[in-house]
Amino acid sequence: MAEEENKEESGQENKKSNNKLMIIIISILVLIILGGGVTAILLMGGNDGVQVQQSTSQTQRSTTSNRSRGNGEVSSRKLSEIGILYPLDTFTVNLKSDAGRRYLKATISLELNGEELSIELDNKSPVVRDRIIRILTSKTLEEISSKKGKKKVSEQIIDTLNAMIVDGQVKGIYFTEFVIQ
Repeated sequence: MAEEENKEESGQENKKSNNKLMIIIISILVLIILGGGVTAILLMGGNDGVQVQQSTSQTQRSTTSNRSRGNGEVSSRKLSEIGILYPLDTFTVNLKSDAGRRYLKATISLELNGEELSIELDNKSPVVRDRIIRILTSKTLEEISSKKGKKKVSEQIIDTLNAMIVDGQVKGIYFTEFVIQ
C-alpha cells in the first residue's frame, strides 16, 4: 500500500513538473515571437519607411505655365500633342538633410519643341546633368515628396535649362522614375 501511495505521489509530481515545463516553454515562445515583432517594427520604422513613386508609362508629368497666353494658367495637353522627348540618364543624388541619409533616384525625360534642340543637348550633356544635379541636391525630402513640390522642381529645371540653351525650348519634364529613400 505504501508503494501505491508513493507511485501516485510521484505520478502527480511528474504531471505537475510536466505542466510547469509546458508553461515555461510556451512563455519563452511567446516572448521570442513578441521580440521578433518589435525588432521587425523598429527596423522597418527606423528610417521612416521608404517612399516609392514610380511612373513607367510617363503619366507623372509636371505641368508648366502656358506661355502662349502669358497669364500663368496651367496647360493640359493630350498625349498626341506632346513634342519630342529627350531621355536623360538616371540621377541618384543625396537630398539636403541634417543626417544626409536620404537620397533620390530619378529618371527624367525632357519634352523639346524641336529636333534641333536635341543636338544642342547632346553637346551640352555634362552641363545639363550638372545643373539638374545641383537643383535636386538642394531640395529636402519635404520639398519634393508632394505633388506641388515636384511641380516646383520641374519648373525650376525647365527655367534653368531654357536659360542656357539657344536652339529651342524645353516645354516639359516627365519623371519616368522617382524613388525617395
